[in-house]
Amino acid sequence: MKAAANTTMNRDDFEKSLRAKGEFYHIHHPYHRAMYGGECSPEEIRGWVANRYYYQINIPRKDAAIMANCPDAKVRRLWLQRVLDHDGHDGDDGGIEAWLGLAEAVGLTREEVIDQRHVLPGVRFAVDAYLNFARRATWQEAACSSLTELFAPEIHQSRLDSWPAHYPWIRTEGYSYFRKRLSEARRDVEHGLNITLDHFTTADQQARALEILQFKLDILWTMLDALTMAYRHQTPPYHTVADHPVWHRGL
Repeated sequence: MKAAANTTMNRDDFEKSLRAKGEFYHIHHPYHRAMYGGECSPEEIRGWVANRYYYQINIPRKDAAIMANCPDAKVRRLWLQRVLDHDGHDGDDGGIEAWLGLAEAVGLTREEVIDQRHVLPGVRFAVDAYLNFARRATWQEAACSSLTELFAPEIHQSRLDSWPAHYPWIRTEGYSYFRKRLSEARRDVEHGLNITLDHFTTADQQARALEILQFKLDILWTMLDALTMAYRHQTPPYHTVADHPVWHRGL
């Protein structure tokens, strides 16, 4: 639902407007459509996994920045779970380790993923922009930017539903990250959504929240644009410069 200019939405309509942003979620990007449609080559799958790793390792840094800016101990205690989910705790290796398991399952080595040799400049720039936003914004604005999680369970389920049939060469143990995030994302959404609905209560604030959510959607979409150029169109960065040392694909 879209409010008229300078009109404050009630809580239900504001939530509907936030959820309506799902039409811009990267599940609709051609690269992702190709992935769950079984159209990607092993190189395209590996390129996505290697580049997405850079996003994964910056999620707990983003969440730590939100906590650093938040004076509310109750909020920090709840938000801390996000860091633990990715970094691991008490016998749970965490999401980053699970992502490395996915990398190995698609045929990458841990070393080449961890050293980030495959990370595209465009992906790095987009992820760094998100991290810098979280550091500099108010904690409520940064929390709002996490609301792409509203749409995340669908994207994880689409991978679980389609990848095993389309890509039998991927070892099944690699899918543990997606299974894990199905429940975690739903839990995180409730907390982040309540913060946003409670804090952004005027027309100007609600418009700002929708801008922030669109910014985060732009980040995710832009990452896939960079991957499309490099892996689908075979025009990676500096492809016209012979033996350029800045970035080598080599998947």
